[in-house]
Amino acid sequence: MKTIGLIGGMSWESTQTYYRLINQQVKARLGGLHSARLVLYSVDFAEIEALQHRGDWAATVQILAAAAMSLEAAGADFLVLCTNTMHKVAPQLEQAVAIPLLHIADATANELHRQGVIRVGLLGTRFTMEQAFYRERLEAQGIKVLIPDAAQRERVHAVIYDELCCGEIRADSKAAYLEIVDSLAGQGAQGVILGCTEIGLLIQAYDTDVPLFDTTAIHAEQAVEAALATKFDFATPHRLT
Repeated sequence: MKTIGLIGGMSWESTQTYYRLINQQVKARLGGLHSARLVLYSVDFAEIEALQHRGDWAATVQILAAAAMSLEAAGADFLVLCTNTMHKVAPQLEQAVAIPLLHIADATANELHRQGVIRVGLLGTRFTMEQAFYRERLEAQGIKVLIPDAAQRERVHAVIYDELCCGEIRADSKAAYLEIVDSLAGQGAQGVILGCTEIGLLIQAYDTDVPLFDTTAIHAEQAVEAALATKFDFATPHRLT
């Protein structure tokens, strides 16, 4: 079993979900008392959030690169960055260490390909929905990405930072998210990506007839695949072997 290096804390609410899912799946596959070999570096999200909203992505690179190097030194065989938004700086993290990064958008694209989905809605922070780093990564793999309108994007973003990252689950926010999911389906989306690792705390597959793709669950599952596989190609999208 390879050792997984988790960069978490963005927020810790979803990082604990990664920890639970990874260990549950290792136990399910190996049985008995097996659990995952992993090391976790959890950052102070208040620092990251302030830098995000100031647009100081270079400063976030310094924090996350230091985390990545610490995990490498601790014996991690590959990295899992437990957040969608901070994959904006994934290329810089990959340059900071010799071990590979399991990219969350590639993991999601793998699952979309497996299910034959080529047109999908995307929910996430404003950064993830509006900037190119995430959408273009999916579109390069033949997946058309739809995003909510401006007012919907603002609501989705605010709920993530003001509620979900604080562990607050509100019925009115859940209803608003489900309305947005329906509107994306009405535009032709075959499903909707929960492209923030906290969104799965608010809405789940049983809440809607529209297929939901929870990036936290997908990323965790493929981290286990990588940890247990004899060979895993991190460089090539749609790469499960």
